[in-house]
Amino acid sequence: MNNMVCTRVGSAAAWPAQVAARETSSDDMLIKRIAGGDQLAMRTLFCRHRVALYRWLLRLVGDETLAEDLLSDVFLDVWRQAASFEARSSVSTWLLAIARYKALSARRRRLDAELDETIASTVADTADDPEVVLQKKDRSELLRHSLERLSPEHGEVIDLVYYHGRSVKDAAEIIGISEATVKTRMFYARRKLADLVAPA
Repeated sequence: MNNMVCTRVGSAAAWPAQVAARETSSDDMLIKRIAGGDQLAMRTLFCRHRVALYRWLLRLVGDETLAEDLLSDVFLDVWRQAASFEARSSVSTWLLAIARYKALSARRRRLDAELDETIASTVADTADDPEVVLQKKDRSELLRHSLERLSPEHGEVIDLVYYHGRSVKDAAEIIGISEATVKTRMFYARRKLADLVAPA
């Protein structure tokens, strides 16, 4: 699955009647069709959610190639497990939860397999040069670097709520923690971000 697939799915010239019907389908309807073996529904769901899921995976694993591989794994799981989707949450929440599970598993495997030196090289530098930050004068860039300096637990909550627009309830479900814990992490994450951004 790639951009070419999404271009073809999004093109009315490819499958005129079928594509028009799928593009107006809800995610729930697409999942039902996927459970029945509908490959076009699968492509449509992929194209609809791939960017958000890729960004989420990249945030969690910090490696573009690995994020791409995990994205494929997520949709392979969707293809295999569509029939078991119980609609207790939205399809997008379900997809984010699958992606998070795969990212955390990949991170654990990587931590088990790599030497400490290699792991250290993937950690964001917490001692950014203030002159470099000031020269850029780019608040969004500063904010992005600040997000990288949050703990994984705080970073994923901020990412889900502010960048993916998920509710506290959705974030709690995706991460597997209580809503109160999500709110607590958000509080400390915002305070840490304020401290990181303030000097600039």
